Amino acid sequence: MTSSSSTSGSGSMSSQSVPSSMDSGATLPTQDVVDGYFSEPEETAEPGWGKLIPVGRGFELIDLTKDCYIFGRDDKADVCFVEATFRKNPFFLRLSKKHFELIKETSANGEHIVYVKDWSSNGTFVNGVLIGKGNKHVIENNGEIALPTSENKAYIFLDLEATNKDQETFPQEIKERFTISKFLGRGVCGEVRLAFSKGNECKKFAIKIISKNKFSSSSACVNRRGDLEEVKILKKLDHPCIVKIFDAVETQENLFIVLEFVEGGELFNRLVDVKKLEESVAKLLFYQMLVAVKYLHDKGFTHRDLKPENVLLSSSNDATLIKITDFGLSKFVGEQSLMQTLCGTPSYLAPEVLASQGLKPYKKECDCWSLGVILYVCLAGYPPFASRANRSLNQQVMAGSYSFPDQFWRDVSDKAKDLIKKLLTVDPNQRLTVAEALEHPWIKDEKMIEKAKKLMEPDDKQTSMAPPTKTATKRKNSSDSDTSTATKRHKSTDEDTTN
Repeated sequence: MTSSSSTSGSGSMSSQSVPSSMDSGATLPTQDVVDGYFSEPEETAEPGWGKLIPVGRGFELIDLTKDCYIFGRDDKADVCFVEATFRKNPFFLRLSKKHFELIKETSANGEHIVYVKDWSSNGTFVNGVLIGKGNKHVIENNGEIALPTSENKAYIFLDLEATNKDQETFPQEIKERFTISKFLGRGVCGEVRLAFSKGNECKKFAIKIISKNKFSSSSACVNRRGDLEEVKILKKLDHPCIVKIFDAVETQENLFIVLEFVEGGELFNRLVDVKKLEESVAKLLFYQMLVAVKYLHDKGFTHRDLKPENVLLSSSNDATLIKITDFGLSKFVGEQSLMQTLCGTPSYLAPEVLASQGLKPYKKECDCWSLGVILYVCLAGYPPFASRANRSLNQQVMAGSYSFPDQFWRDVSDKAKDLIKKLLTVDPNQRLTVAEALEHPWIKDEKMIEKAKKLMEPDDKQTSMAPPTKTATKRKNSSDSDTSTATKRHKSTDEDTTN
């Protein structure tokens, strides 16, 4: 599922509930208190008009209730950036004492416009565009604020009026647990949206939305309680190179699949940006793909739709962890429906899949063919099969007709080309398996494998935590008169810096 790298009925999720917002500053009730918790009181604070969802290190959730907020390192700012909170953010010293201002202006007819005004010489960006000191820029729902560089994302702005309208199509089970944010991508099986768990932690998730109208057999594919064996198995899959599935929720029209969010986007987009990968980089990423697909095959899953759009990257670095997504779609929408849909986009499909048109059984060897196509694209920057005047794409795939033109392949090793040849073998019985590919001389690179294993050792369990199952109750805290993240922080002595 595109994260890209980039998921109705209720699916139960075994997790601790994430606290609901604790920053309203409302007076605590004196009744219904049990062990420091109390039931949800009536809101006495002024309802907010928006939120700033933190997406960068050190930034915190801001509930917007006033028409103007000043952000900076000055302790007089409405939102003060404190050094202790930004210990892991290398850009802290480039945040100005008065960095930017968020302004809401309301017109005579009641409509409002939100601006970001830049007060810093170091840089404030909206959706990647530099505002410039003294200038202001309109920010709309799901707009991104970055500072002091375009890469250092700080917040996603949510206009609650627009967000609430946008979320009307989502089932209650999703809306209770998540705030739905921006569009991340779209594929043949649906679209993907960014979502944040409700509460102060604001963990990021991806939610894939699949229209059941596209799949004739999908109306009964997911039980409303999420207790079909297929869904249980998918939720139990656990591998560092596999996107985690947390839940599946079904409505009359759609399936909503709750997924781990992967920061670095799709391998497809990386290839668009860089054209092709250095052989050492391709080898590192491809080794992880082989390991991930072997894990799926060992668990009895055939992916069926391996392509660069379904390989997500954890970061923008060359040496990055990859994660395979969209591996369980046949369990949700039906194998025959899925394959008949995918046969309309045959670039990465194996010859036996195209020959069957999704009507005959086929085996996991089809994934090995797709991996061969992916490796070819990574190393050459273009696909091995493409429509030509004298021969259709399907005809080329069925015949295994491709080549290695010297102008594109002169710098690629013979071992890499040999692995591609053995994966792009038309007869599936003669094609290299994933296990055999892992033993190929090009892959048996000890330094590369050591680097890959370090990437695959999880050092941050945050993304493996299941999202909240319900709206949590508030915790009583008599020592805090106001826990809002938009209140002033303790004094910072750092001066405004420019670069």
